[in-house]
Amino acid sequence: MSEFDERAVSEPVEDAASTPTWQRFDVSVDTEAALVAAQAAISAGECIVLPTDTVYGIGATAFSPEAVSRLLAAKHRGRDMPPPVLIAEPAMLGALATSLGTWATALAEAQWPGALTLIVTAHPSLPMDLGDTGGTIAVRVPDHDFTRELLRRTGPLAVSSANTSGNPASTSIEAAIEQLGGSVSIYLDAGPTRDDAPSTIVDFSRSSVGQVVREGAISLETLREVAPHVVGIPILADEADADDPDADETNADDAPDPSTGSPEGESDGSDTGTTVPSSPDTE
Repeated sequence: MSEFDERAVSEPVEDAASTPTWQRFDVSVDTEAALVAAQAAISAGECIVLPTDTVYGIGATAFSPEAVSRLLAAKHRGRDMPPPVLIAEPAMLGALATSLGTWATALAEAQWPGALTLIVTAHPSLPMDLGDTGGTIAVRVPDHDFTRELLRRTGPLAVSSANTSGNPASTSIEAAIEQLGGSVSIYLDAGPTRDDAPSTIVDFSRSSVGQVVREGAISLETLREVAPHVVGIPILADEADADDPDADETNADDAPDPSTGSPEGESDGSDTGTTVPSSPDTE
């Protein structure tokens, strides 16, 4: 039996027929063994479950279409919901994306590592097939020391929340195992996640100033401390009516159009047909 087989922790079983095909590691106890086993699984094109600073994610190498397909199949999803990519360092963003503007760069520098996902225009020569991305890529640097060390060894990983479609994101390794089972080779247990709030997603692929497409752990006010013109999610007329009995239809007309990029209608002129990604911290 190898060192990794000895250190792997699996659930009790009653007979050999029900022996799990996956391995589970306590990353706080067997850190190096967990890193080596996870790196080997990623190199083999297999899926792993890893901790992040939000919820647990299911990950695979971002450079293998087959591995990404396995990830999507494990979640019972299609190519219309491409996963985002986790990277170890903010400096790696430039290798994945092109036409990075001032505000996207500023937010990355201010909020990474952290719960901010940026949708940007993918580099034309980027050898990744993540699904129907419309030429964009969603990128994040997680604020989790173990996972960032893993990312330094594996390179960028396609990562989505560790759950099957329609079920809650996993905040414990047990929840991930229950949902994903044998579709994953390695489960990396870092205990319960410290936060279940999703990352905030800001789209810079269609707007030079940024458009929030999902609210999350980082507030619009915090974003605007760095990128003052970033556009929030518009309040629809029916939502405004629910909050304010005196509201009328004109309130919705004052909300910024997501396609224009800013309250003043500023836009970078691009239209890439961005698909909001299947993020590592949301269904």
